Amino acid sequence: MLFCKKLGNKVNVLKIDKCPLCGNNRFEKALECTDHYATGESFSICRCRQCGFLFTQGVPTEAEIGRYYESPDYISHSDTNRGWTNRVYHWVRRFMLKRKVHLVKQSSGLLQGTLLDIGTGTGYFPHALQQAGWKVTAIEKSSQARTFAAEHFQLDVLPPEALSSLPEASFDAITLWHVLEHLEALNETWQELYRLLKPNGVLVIAVPNPNSYDATYYGARWAAYDVPRHLWHFAPAILQQFGVKHGFILAERHPMPFDAFYISMITERNYQKRLPFLRGLWVGAKAWMATLGKKERSSSMIYIFRKKK
Repeated sequence: MLFCKKLGNKVNVLKIDKCPLCGNNRFEKALECTDHYATGESFSICRCRQCGFLFTQGVPTEAEIGRYYESPDYISHSDTNRGWTNRVYHWVRRFMLKRKVHLVKQSSGLLQGTLLDIGTGTGYFPHALQQAGWKVTAIEKSSQARTFAAEHFQLDVLPPEALSSLPEASFDAITLWHVLEHLEALNETWQELYRLLKPNGVLVIAVPNPNSYDATYYGARWAAYDVPRHLWHFAPAILQQFGVKHGFILAERHPMPFDAFYISMITERNYQKRLPFLRGLWVGAKAWMATLGKKERSSSMIYIFRKKK
């Protein structure tokens, strides 16, 4: 359960008093992390003592968190090419777009269909699906990113409030690529996903993995904690439990090994280490090796859910 709290003259913040997964109200502080993108502020990541779910406590409310995304380095909204780290991001994205399109086709069993992409960013993924013959509906909060998608891909991207007006059981596939960890209304979002997905459809969710090799290696410095933009931190077993809670079964899991390289580079850069690009490559390589035998140690994971019969 979430409620708003005013901290002196500061913005309204969210106070989580019940675990969204199990309902327990006993938490412990797990980490103290710093916002390196926008403000330099510190935020606490807490752990539910009953189920182990990790979440960021005291983040600004959805109405006021916009300024924490206002950085030219926030690549999913700005599409920046500045620096070697962001160039690597673009190279990997070109490869991953093909893999994502293939994954949607393979998991849905369809060459063409209807797709809902939530948190579409600058529009590269829905554009790739459109080119493959899919009918795409895209949702994005950032007006800057929606404008980019319209200008570069002629995509008509809808704001988040349009989600509730979409017709029931209207999509063969729904995708959230590194989005679920940002969404304030977590259980309500799962309910909407169930409502909008066709009975035989697939739900594809990609999120960072706090149980990964690189998360363990860096601890509180791990860039993918990305406070306060990331409110929730999903270990593999935790995300599976959320699916079960809302009427889904986990059908497949896939590692995203390239994410370890990018996240490690960002972490090294954030802490102003020498040669952050090379240091990040080294840690990313060790993280990649760690996933060869245990994919659940991947920096990020892709989860494919289906509705329970």
